[in-house]
Amino acid sequence: MTVKRVAPVQRIRTADVQKKIISVRELLADSALRIPPYQRPYKWTAKHINQLFSDLTFHKDKSSYRLGTIVFHQDEGTNYIVDGQQRTISLLLAARALIDLRRDELDRTDLRDLLDELEEAMVDPPFTSAISQINIRNNYLEISRIVGRPDFTEELIDFLFNKCKVVVFVLDDISEAFQFFDSQNARGRDLEPHDLLKAYHLREFKEEDAHLKGSTVARWESSETTELATLFAQYLYRIRNWSRGRSARYFGKDEIGLFKGVNIDTVARYPYVEQLRITHHFIDHYNQQYERRIDGSEREFPFHLDQIIINGRRFFEMTSHYQEKVSKVSRSTERLRKWLGSRPLDGFAPRIIETIDTYPGRHRTGDLYVRTIFDCLLLYYLDKFSCVEVSRAIEKIFVWAYSLRLKMQVVQLASMDNYVLEQNNLFALIREATLPGEFINVSLPALSETNSSKTHEIEAIFKEMRYL
Repeated sequence: MTVKRVAPVQRIRTADVQKKIISVRELLADSALRIPPYQRPYKWTAKHINQLFSDLTFHKDKSSYRLGTIVFHQDEGTNYIVDGQQRTISLLLAARALIDLRRDELDRTDLRDLLDELEEAMVDPPFTSAISQINIRNNYLEISRIVGRPDFTEELIDFLFNKCKVVVFVLDDISEAFQFFDSQNARGRDLEPHDLLKAYHLREFKEEDAHLKGSTVARWESSETTELATLFAQYLYRIRNWSRGRSARYFGKDEIGLFKGVNIDTVARYPYVEQLRITHHFIDHYNQQYERRIDGSEREFPFHLDQIIINGRRFFEMTSHYQEKVSKVSRSTERLRKWLGSRPLDGFAPRIIETIDTYPGRHRTGDLYVRTIFDCLLLYYLDKFSCVEVSRAIEKIFVWAYSLRLKMQVVQLASMDNYVLEQNNLFALIREATLPGEFINVSLPALSETNSSKTHEIEAIFKEMRYL
């Protein structure tokens, strides 16, 4: 057999890379800008546009703000975008919308001159992809709605073009440009969604909480990255989305906004924030009283799975809180019993817990998806109602979750997600419930037949409970 020799990757010399920081105005005024045909379609949606402009508004009082990185392959005076086309196209659309909607009514002559300059210099790249065309049309309309509002002030226009910056890397060799792009992305891939959340919430720490950073983040730092990834992707993300009636298949970087809440020190004093602010400060005040040195009865912040998150310290405390809860619920009969303590399970609940931990088909992919539904819903119930009527809750959760396993021969990720959202969504029911009985007493349909294998023990319980 002939072994193919692989050429070693050549390291890019620093001298081969031009790096500069330029304003958005300079970027868009570059008439040599081109989007090469090998680029993927423009896929930003209204969600990305709104996030971009939300960030601009939030940081508008800064002297400058970085919008990211652009990588160019420069060839015969033309700058081909290797990385950063999504952001660049969006900024071009923003400039076009401001020219069309705002230029003639601006009071500041310098801004009118700026938009005149951009209209003269900006490129108008062609797009043959139907996906690009649809997204460009929709995003232009979304941007028009944003920049056309009275609160999109001339100061904000100035901030966008003159104070927002991008880091530009320029390489003359196309292979090196792609190699540089790959190396940048490889670094980016090291940052999982939970890593990005960590960085975000570390920045949100208050100055007076700085001395608590070490102890607050200690459990996070000592946790395996797979444990944190599982916590967010398999439990917190799915519960928060399913309870809102939203799909929850993949937790990626675009979904981390779900775990960005409010900074109670910088957000306006909206009525909805007051309960968070009061609780936050009361818990700290209570725990800092000298009496705690005597009774040792510190109180934990009352976290809830579907609550608005308080940024900074409370986010890390919440993460540790649910790491502990998940470890007790997920795939461990013994740990769950310890959590329940003096409340022994009764009815069918002990047998259900024992069976789903031991039946032969439990390790198949589809069965693991079903177990995820069971664990997430049980965690959500206990999070809201503690151990009240927990045996009845386990029975209800078991019938609802494992009906999917018995009805379908093949259970896939989409099957799990669709089932939760379309079949009497019990996550949404818990979210709205004020008493355990509103969940316990929900009526579930019985099954007339099964299409699954290696589930005889599950079927036996269904029959005894009169659900099969």
